[in-house]
Order: sequence, then C-alpha cells, then structure tokens
Amino acid sequence: MPETQLPLVHKQIGVALISNQQGKILIDRRKTQGEMGGLWEFPGGKIEVGETVEECIKREIKEELGIEIIVGNHVTTISHRYEKFIVTLYVHDCQHLSGEPQALECDEILWVDSSELNQYQFPQANTQIIDILQKRGITK
Repeated sequence: MPETQLPLVHKQIGVALISNQQGKILIDRRKTQGEMGGLWEFPGGKIEVGETVEECIKREIKEELGIEIIVGNHVTTISHRYEKFIVTLYVHDCQHLSGEPQALECDEILWVDSSELNQYQFPQANTQIIDILQKRGITK
C-alpha cells in the first residue's frame, strides 16, 4: 500500500528590511530552540487571518523588537520549499521610527552593513534577500 503524502504547511511571512540613518540593516538571531534555531534572519512573522502584509510587519516588529517602524515599499516576494514546509516571504523596506530595538523574542539583534551579511548564517530562503541588499550597495 503506497504512503500518502500530506500537503506541506504553507507559512506566509511578512519580512521587514529595517534600515537606520547610517544605512545599516537590522538582523536578529532566532532562539536556539525551535525551527531553524540559532540562525540569523530579517525580522518579521506570520501573517494573521484578515491582516495585510503591512499590518503584520508593523505588529511583529513591535512584539519582537519593541520599536515603531514605517512600512515602506514592497521589495520582493520569495517562495521557498523546505523539507517540512513551504514559506512565502513578503519583503518590505522599513524605516526605524522610534524606540530602542530589544531582543524580546530572539537571542540577539545587530545593525549591520549589507556587505557584512555573508558573515552570518541565514535560512536558505533569505539568500535572495541578501543578494538584493548587496546589489543595492546600501540598505536605504
């Protein structure tokens, strides 16, 4: 009797490319427990039912980092298939508005130049985002 494949879970994520006045971008390191623990990422989170991508990004950044941002232009949409799930990342440029970023739901946060992103280990789906940022040369 053949095994039946269950459909993979599809996660839809709003992603913030938060830049500061110095042109650096904010990244955070995921907590060590859980999926992709210990890897670096661009902050964001799951889009809730009835929520726009922009609303999701603003909410997630407030919850995870304790700061206010302006959600700007859509940069790209990336779909990536992992072994256990599929993820779609809706990536937006964002501007830090107020508050001091805090590692509320992550292990660590850093402001980095786009040229430094290759020094950090990110989930596979983030490679295209890093490429875009490095082609820009600056993160504004």
